[in-house]
Amino acid sequence: MQSLRSWSAAIVDRSTGRVALAGLVVFLLFGALVLPGQAVAAEQASAGAGSPDTSFFYRPDDLLRQADAYGEAGRAAYVRARWTFDLAFPLVYGFFLLASIGWCLRRAAPPSSAWRLLSLAPVAAVLFDFLENTATSLVMGGYPAVPDLAVLLAPWMTLVKWILVYASFGILAVALAAVLVREFRRRAE
Repeated sequence: MQSLRSWSAAIVDRSTGRVALAGLVVFLLFGALVLPGQAVAAEQASAGAGSPDTSFFYRPDDLLRQADAYGEAGRAAYVRARWTFDLAFPLVYGFFLLASIGWCLRRAAPPSSAWRLLSLAPVAAVLFDFLENTATSLVMGGYPAVPDLAVLLAPWMTLVKWILVYASFGILAVALAAVLVREFRRRAE
């Protein structure tokens, strides 16, 4: 538990206003300039079969149906995207969430508060995003001879990733509200 507190303290201590603003700018630019093109490329590569990493939950047989529908070129494009674009995107949203949550918690929670541990949620989200990328890449790259463990774990990695991503945005919203309430009270005094 002490190491988690140390990591959290390091995140919160480094989350200055400039760092949080930089995270926001990078996140918005990535969303405006990179995501639209990637969405088009993913739709073309998937042949309309959808993508496992954008689903909240799917079954192992759904993943195998997608791998089959993609075809050889689509599966290769999927794996390439997981280790280029989808390596960068978790780092972008992770940086934004870390810096923003850290900045808010720095203002809303005292250094000894256990609430500061919430700054670690984006780290877990990024970790599960990478685990999901690994599992789905093993399935797509090896299809039709895929590792059973990868097929079984991929849906769970995706589900946990999305829960952690949504939780991180929820934490950010609550932490930002706490900052605003604290600032309002300070000004009212």
